[in-house]
Formats: sequence, structure tokens, C-alpha cells
Amino acid sequence: MGMDIGASKGGPKSDINVTPLVDVMLVLLIIMMIVAPLLQKGADVRLPTAAFSSEKPETQDQTVVAIDNQGRYFVNGVPVREEEMRQRVDDILADKSERIVLIKADDEAQYGAIMAAMDQLRLVGIEDIGLITDPKPNAGGN
Repeated sequence: MGMDIGASKGGPKSDINVTPLVDVMLVLLIIMMIVAPLLQKGADVRLPTAAFSSEKPETQDQTVVAIDNQGRYFVNGVPVREEEMRQRVDDILADKSERIVLIKADDEAQYGAIMAAMDQLRLVGIEDIGLITDPKPNAGGN
């Protein structure tokens, strides 16, 4: 609380000083801008490129199975063994009405590892499977 010194009215100021509030909010904004991309990273894979890929933003609602170039499996960024993957995905999709899984496989991942993941997903009744790719540069007939 501040006092007006030398002013005609000698009471306390009733103004709110918003400068500290703005400083704190800017610091929190910067922290969130730095941390948010780190939380969505998941598995470190180099995606293959495709000429006709559609833009699909990744959200927290989607179930993503990632396969790296060494054949390791990740479900929503959490490493799992191949035998556990089917049960983990089934548990995640148990309460969801839309049973869609996206596969995010490394460009150098073994074809057999990708097919094994698809087979495991089909065993738990998942028919809608998408493959995540990066768009090719100059795609679209330029």
C-alpha cells in the first residue's frame, strides 16, 4: 500500500500495481512455450516422406504407436515391449468411442516390426490404423 506524499489528499492509494502481475505472467508464458514441445515429443523417429500426406495435428486424444529404427515400441511416448503393446493400447482405447491408432514408424524401421505392430492391433479389434509421414518437399505438382 502506497501513500501520496505531498498531495492534497493524504490517504492511501487504492490503485492496483499490475506490473508485478504482468512480469509473473510473462515468465509463466515463456516457461510454457519452452516446455510444451518437450511434452509432445514422444519417441525419437525420423518419419518417411510421402507425396500425398494429409495434415493431421497430433493431439493428446490420439493413440500413437511409435517404432524406432532399432525395433523398439512406444505407446504414446512410453516404451513398451512388443508383447505388452497390444494390452496397453487396448487399455487406452477401452473408454474411447473412436478406436483409431496412428503408427509413427522410423524411416529405417524394419518392415516386419511395422507389420507385427499392425497384427497386434488387429488382434484387439482395431481396424482403423493410420501411418504418420512427413510431406515431401515440393509435393503437389510444383
